[in-house]
Amino acid sequence: MLTLAGTLLAGVVFGVALAAPPGPMNAIIAEESVVRGWAAGFWAGLGAMLADVLFFVLVLAGVVTVIDQYPAIRPALYLVGGVLMCYFAVGAIEEARAATSFTDGGTATAKGFRKTFVLSLTNPYQLGFWLTVGVGLLQPGSLDIFAHVPGIDTILAGTLVVQTGSPALLLGFFGGIAVWIVAYPAGLVAAGRRVDALAPTIAALSAVVLAGFGALFLGIGAMSFL
Repeated sequence: MLTLAGTLLAGVVFGVALAAPPGPMNAIIAEESVVRGWAAGFWAGLGAMLADVLFFVLVLAGVVTVIDQYPAIRPALYLVGGVLMCYFAVGAIEEARAATSFTDGGTATAKGFRKTFVLSLTNPYQLGFWLTVGVGLLQPGSLDIFAHVPGIDTILAGTLVVQTGSPALLLGFFGGIAVWIVAYPAGLVAAGRRVDALAPTIAALSAVVLAGFGALFLGIGAMSFL
């Protein structure tokens, strides 16, 4: 069994591992970081993190049982999330066309925050995590950390198993997300200062990621209603 410090560190690793894989949220964080600077990227990450905190509170309040009683909620979220992602993809394309070089303006606008917060609330994968693994974090038992991380679940599964139901694990988990939303924009800004072409390139890649996930979500949502 891990010590208190070990459990806290495992939670940090879990939070970073879940926050790091490529996806719609990281695409928006990247776009905001290279176009508007670190502060804007951080605020975009904070929007996604706040949604996780909200999901956590709703799990504590027992909303999980309400969601399970209405199976049409998840397909509807796929459709809403898909539409929003496609809409934000159009905005990312416009950013890519307008951004000729990296701009470290340091402007902490609420634009990215609103994007990631709304997308997170309509993201069935994020909701699914809190309805399954998230619930497990609150209950005494054990959790295979890397078994729930896309991309490395089959490689590192079983290498880090922790006891759940500990406040230290939850604290570490959100601490890991916080580490990511600070370090990820900082890394992009540092790279952007050296390569001016990084800004329009990342904005374009963000548009591709958002459009791809948007189309995927729309397809899954539509198929669920057929």
